[in-house]
Amino acid sequence: MAHSLVDSLSAHASRHPDRTAYRYLVTGDSDGEIQDISYARLAGRAQAIAAWLQEHGLAGSRVILLYPPGIEFIAGYLGCLAAGVVAVPGVPPQGRSQNHRALTRMKRLISDADAKVILSGRGVSEALATMAEHLPELAEITRVVTDDIPDDLAASWREPDLGADSVAFLQYTSGSTSAPRGVMVTHGNLVDNERVLTERMGHTPEALAEHDNELFVSWLPVYHDMGLILPVLNTLYLGATSTLFSPLHFLQKPERWLTAITKYRPHTSGGPNFAFELCLKHATPEFLDRLDLSRWKVAFNGAEPVRAATLRRFAETFGGAAGFRREALYPCYGLAEATLMVTGHTVGTPPNLLAADENGPHAGAADAAAVSSGRPGPGMNVVIADPERHKALPEGEVGEIWVASDSVAKGYWRNAVATREVFRAVLEDGSTRFLRTGDLGFLRDGELFVTGRLKDLMVIDGRNHYPQDLELSAELSHPALRPGCIAAFPVEVGEHGTGGEQPVIVAEVAPESADESGSITREIRNAIGEAHGLSVRDVVLVRPGTIPKTSSGKIQRRASREAYLGGTLSVVGELAAR
Repeated sequence: MAHSLVDSLSAHASRHPDRTAYRYLVTGDSDGEIQDISYARLAGRAQAIAAWLQEHGLAGSRVILLYPPGIEFIAGYLGCLAAGVVAVPGVPPQGRSQNHRALTRMKRLISDADAKVILSGRGVSEALATMAEHLPELAEITRVVTDDIPDDLAASWREPDLGADSVAFLQYTSGSTSAPRGVMVTHGNLVDNERVLTERMGHTPEALAEHDNELFVSWLPVYHDMGLILPVLNTLYLGATSTLFSPLHFLQKPERWLTAITKYRPHTSGGPNFAFELCLKHATPEFLDRLDLSRWKVAFNGAEPVRAATLRRFAETFGGAAGFRREALYPCYGLAEATLMVTGHTVGTPPNLLAADENGPHAGAADAAAVSSGRPGPGMNVVIADPERHKALPEGEVGEIWVASDSVAKGYWRNAVATREVFRAVLEDGSTRFLRTGDLGFLRDGELFVTGRLKDLMVIDGRNHYPQDLELSAELSHPALRPGCIAAFPVEVGEHGTGGEQPVIVAEVAPESADESGSITREIRNAIGEAHGLSVRDVVLVRPGTIPKTSSGKIQRRASREAYLGGTLSVVGELAAR
């Protein structure tokens, strides 16, 4: 039998049964209620849940996990792995989430995964019962509250016969440019990517000992690949201890994240670029005086474009009395189709920035520098390919990022066509089978620089324009614009598109800036005209938090375009005539 994370759990439960695996901050506050679970207790709960699944003949079938943030999800997920069941993490219904969009996603998840059972906590199970009228699919699926599964059932657990190619779980992608797909991540993929993560992030035995086994503090959603593969599963892989709390509690009060880092002093913590920006907005002198970030070794930044301006401002703001070290900033790149990590920064060195092209639109702007996402992990083969000719491109030239590795997933669940197109790419010389990431980038001295999404590329008047370049030009044009909260996309002009395409800019601004909308709009138009030689079709200023994003914080440009064309954007102030 191949090595799996099920083996890791059993080994750690045997070697240090009383060590805390995870602690959960119930209110998000470090001085509030805390739930924790030891390795022995976690193994027992996982085996009890696994035994229940085995007794009901569910090995090999799909089981949806619908839990609020917390330790219950981890036990349910590991229970599936220990039973040889395919786990399907989902977003639980909560608050006002029982809307059309949430119901549509739930229906698709149940149908696409062909799930037999839903595992959940009691609160979620009760919420699902109220959804039956709008979600008749629930009548055909068994709902189980895992708290009701007795501990003593663990005695009947049977170790599953898992191979490296056995599917561990389906990670549904966040869908920044397409409908979400279920990525089939195998047990072998998981172990290999945990190996890559461990090496790239410097999670050595010496580093763990230095931090008293405190590995992560994380608020990241555990149903998303970054929140699951990094803080949850790397902790399990290494037998360390990590502190978790709810994404909602972070969004309500971003100070909670850095406060928890100050208290628990973990080696590693991070999130998408927007999380660092949120912390900057709340960095009052009084708050900075309460922080001690000097032990934070890896502040990973990934899942969405990493901004040079964010890195600079975060290091400057938190590097004084708070003790944050610029060398801790850790840009990285990954995707669900590669389990998670592909490249990562070198631990203990400042981020590598590449100055904007002196002949380009952002020449001389330090905050427009390209940020390296680091080097490929061990065993990761990364090439830049011409997406049309399937030819490897020379260093420095932009093309599609292709990846070959044991971390690359098996394919898309029940989608042979997409699997063949995305996971079976071959270079013109017939070399190794590659994963086509759909991301654009280039290599420089062995380091990867990500430049955008292939499907988002705009061709206007015969010239290629990357939307993130236009978004950056707009962001730098006026201080009232929210960093990382701008969407650029093309629309057709003239009757039946006879006038070609022109860009539209949708940008979030604070409501108090509504009376400046005219001048902000002019600044955006002027900046894009001067930098890119483009005439902007429209500039729309919208309220904070209303531009569509994926669960990992990526701008959904297609959804933004649909909202623009449908007239459903949350507009601030009077705007330029369309």
